[in-house]
Amino acid sequence: MSEEQQNTPSVYDHLTHVMELMAQVSWAKLGLQPDIITGKIETNLPEAKVAIDVIAYLATQLESQLDDGDRRQLHGMIRDLRVNYVQKTSEVGS
Repeated sequence: MSEEQQNTPSVYDHLTHVMELMAQVSWAKLGLQPDIITGKIETNLPEAKVAIDVIAYLATQLESQLDDGDRRQLHGMIRDLRVNYVQKTSEVGS
């Protein structure tokens, strides 16, 4: 394998990057942190759900490449996002 091939990010590296971006988008769409582009705090729960679902799906593709600690951290992040989504939807429904 050439040095260039060794330094080329794998598909798993790209998945990790996309998941990190989707996590930022999820928190912003939940209205819990400013949007990464506008800097405004706005809530959009339908889009938050899509972003969270995308992360959960991508996690299934990435899990086999993670060690136990990283896998737990990933599952914890998804759990935290889902719990916050449920809390936000119950606030809107009240």
